[in-house]
Amino acid sequence: MPESNTDPELPRILGVRTSRRFFFGWYIVGAGSVNQFIAGALLNNAFGAYNAALVNEFGWSRGAVALGFSLSLLESGILGPLQGWMIDRYGPRRIMQIGTVIFALGFLLFSQLNSLATFYIYFMVMAVGASLSGFMAITVAVVNWFDRSRSRAMGISQVGFAVGGLVSGAIILAIEEFGWREVSFASGLIVLLVGLPLCSFIINKPADIGLHIDGMTPEQMAVQREADMRAHRRQNSTEVDFTARQAMRTLSFWTISLGHTSALFVVSAVMVHLYLHLTESLGYSTLATTVFLMLMTACQIVGQVAGASLGDIFSKRLIAIICMAMHTVALLLVAHVDTVASVIAFAILHGLAWGTRGPMMQAWRADYFGRSSFGAIMGFSSTIIMIGTVAAPWIAGVLYDRTGSYELGFTIIAGIAAAGSVFFMLSWRPKPPVQPGAVVVAIEDAAEA
Repeated sequence: MPESNTDPELPRILGVRTSRRFFFGWYIVGAGSVNQFIAGALLNNAFGAYNAALVNEFGWSRGAVALGFSLSLLESGILGPLQGWMIDRYGPRRIMQIGTVIFALGFLLFSQLNSLATFYIYFMVMAVGASLSGFMAITVAVVNWFDRSRSRAMGISQVGFAVGGLVSGAIILAIEEFGWREVSFASGLIVLLVGLPLCSFIINKPADIGLHIDGMTPEQMAVQREADMRAHRRQNSTEVDFTARQAMRTLSFWTISLGHTSALFVVSAVMVHLYLHLTESLGYSTLATTVFLMLMTACQIVGQVAGASLGDIFSKRLIAIICMAMHTVALLLVAHVDTVASVIAFAILHGLAWGTRGPMMQAWRADYFGRSSFGAIMGFSSTIIMIGTVAAPWIAGVLYDRTGSYELGFTIIAGIAAAGSVFFMLSWRPKPPVQPGAVVVAIEDAAEA
């Protein structure tokens, strides 16, 4: 019996997984989705409203507030390799528990800020907590539990983030009604009381509780792979695992990472500045803006559930290239065309592209580089990806302060997104690494020959 079965929390979890009709991995996906819902609703999708409230109350420039968002992401990106190593070493559940407490503390501190310096510090605390408790740890767990349905599982695990966007309108209205300090304090309590129990469902690997990947025994998996080969169905992954060092020696590690950061230039700029662009630059009401944001989020959900599932059937590389084109067109539309139709087109294109591409990026990495060091590989990738998340909000904010418009900033960022398509075009599957044992066997075979 695996040592982890002695964990006092596992008997309760094992009581859930005794049902043979439902693979326990989907409980992990569900818990991860709710976790992402909390972060999406209370922080990421609500930041635009906090942004506006802070600008109005303190008179800070948009560039200064956006810098706080960027600095927090910079810190999270720098910690990425360490975080990935910790998840591989100690398992995602323990790291998520620590992160949840830090995340809640950040919200409580944020509600008390009274200067730009404390804003930067408290927001960094929130961001680090959200990072430790959320996306990377959940992704590692999902990769460890799924193979054949990896893209679909990844998409569903992240759907909560998009659903959080649907209710972020309620957070925006609550900030306007009760005040941003009160909403921040309440958010900290919600994170602690709801997020912490969810961590109990996150088990690192199926073997920890006597199960197998995809709920299939090795014999069943072999039969299924043979059937796939006969039917000429594309297989997602290989049996080869890269170490982080081996992965970083491949071209695809860098091109996928650079393409990913190009996409996040769009995502982070929209997350921070779209609310202000629609309400102040384009003159839409809070209600109309909320409707546009909900449409964008609904399309994101469609992309995560339906679009990401296409990655289990078709080429993830080709789908990612198409999504980058959609990101580019969407941002150019909302930057240069001042009509309701253009905003609707932006919401649909950006939402579908974001929802489809986002989950697939991690499944794509797992297909290429395997599971054993996936946390560390993701962590090192995050140091590259953070370029987009850090730079884009600051670029858009500073250019707005200087020109009085988001047009130039959004256009530059759309061009960067277009360049991301080129990076993805160059992201071919790398050759399997040469393992030490294989070298010895090759030498012995050569000697015998």
